[in-house]
Amino acid sequence: GPADVASPQTALLDQARVLLATLNLPPAIKATLERIITFLDGSGGGGPELPQDGPAIAQFLYPTIGKGCIGDGADSVGTALAVAGPAQLPPPGPAAGQAGFVFTALGTKAPTGEQNPPMTVQWLNLDTRQSAIQTLTDEAKINPGGPATLSAIANTGHGRVVAVISGSLTTAAEGAAPRTCTFMPTLGFFTV
Repeated sequence: GPADVASPQTALLDQARVLLATLNLPPAIKATLERIITFLDGSGGGGPELPQDGPAIAQFLYPTIGKGCIGDGADSVGTALAVAGPAQLPPPGPAAGQAGFVFTALGTKAPTGEQNPPMTVQWLNLDTRQSAIQTLTDEAKINPGGPATLSAIANTGHGRVVAVISGSLTTAAEGAAPRTCTFMPTLGFFTV
């Protein structure tokens, strides 16, 4: 029933709130995270009192950390989510039978044009056994001024999908050399 759907998401949001309260995050990162949580928990009017025809946003199970992503000794918290199509996010949006993946590295500047090595999503449809590894890119220009937000649209087909997002992110701060950091894998599970 609906309770089954709400509980993991609620637990995730609670976990995100605990992180917000306990991590000594810079105010700008806190504000971004709070906006994401507010959107996802519905307290801002958007988010998951999810009607059957609304976009189902599945947050990945836990945030991931990118060591030294913001600066020397300044780590970034990475958040990942999946959106089952048809939906508007990430632009141009996944169609039916597709999923959109969005990864945001909080506190970072915009990504560089060349991402080497790239951030990837590896997904498997448990019902059809279709799978692929795809590169996340900045093509959708979701947060052009930062924080770095990468996305991809995958032809997952319908079914239960498990996905892992991991890899490296290269950002360019103004007047600074590009900075590459690696994010530990984070896991998502959702239905298309």
